[in-house]
Amino acid sequence: MNDSTTRLRLDISYDGSEFSGWAIQRDQRTVQGELQRVLTHLAGHDIELTCAGRTDSGVHARGQVAHLDSGNTGQLTPDRINRALPDDIRVRAVSEVTSDFDARFSALWRRYSYTVSDDPRGPDPLRRRYQLAAGASLDIDAMNHAATALVGEHDFTSYCKRKEHASSVREILSLRWDREVDLATGFSTAVMHVTADAFCHSMVRSLAGALIPVGQHRVSIDYPRQALDLRARDAGVTVMPPYPLVLEEVGYPPESEWAQRQRRTRSLRVTG
Repeated sequence: MNDSTTRLRLDISYDGSEFSGWAIQRDQRTVQGELQRVLTHLAGHDIELTCAGRTDSGVHARGQVAHLDSGNTGQLTPDRINRALPDDIRVRAVSEVTSDFDARFSALWRRYSYTVSDDPRGPDPLRRRYQLAAGASLDIDAMNHAATALVGEHDFTSYCKRKEHASSVREILSLRWDREVDLATGFSTAVMHVTADAFCHSMVRSLAGALIPVGQHRVSIDYPRQALDLRARDAGVTVMPPYPLVLEEVGYPPESEWAQRQRRTRSLRVTG
């Protein structure tokens, strides 16, 4: 970033059903690709976005955050951007920030939800594209009991698709399942809410894959922790489908702490 450019924060929502994830891929439709195409056209120069969480193919977002640098920000308003975007992406807000803000490295935490329909009638027909059908009712208490052993800082190798030279140490700040009932229709769902400083690839879907069998009484309450302690990707944890997963929110510290948070996040995590 130089003196002639301005940094903007974008708050973004999208339905990930028809996207091959966030990140640009050759010959694939991606969220980043659609956004950068529109932003580049409006700004009159190449735009590159950095996001808080690179969601996988089929994953949705209500609270994605990204930043960009541009010397022509006057055209980059929500109204102009949304008129040019496809209907499955919306920029909810655009705000000017300092160069200390980094959508990825300044973030304190990300919060995801994963929704499972365990209603005996099956999923609500109007929401079935965003819910995993479990069939029988899940034991929420057992799932929450098992989840407590995963909270805190751990090596989540057993729950991640490992990348070379990347750490799998993450800190889960909260992890719980809630019973939600639609008052209008009566359809019942079990929703996992998980907040962490960051997530490695496939981690949230793997957490769901370890805890759902506990709720179905197919494995013991100790299973998720036992899998964690193996620190091996072949620990047997199932990676659940992406379509019930939503990036709900990203949290940041006060502006005065953006640069400090960047430096801390960029440092390599090691197991304590």
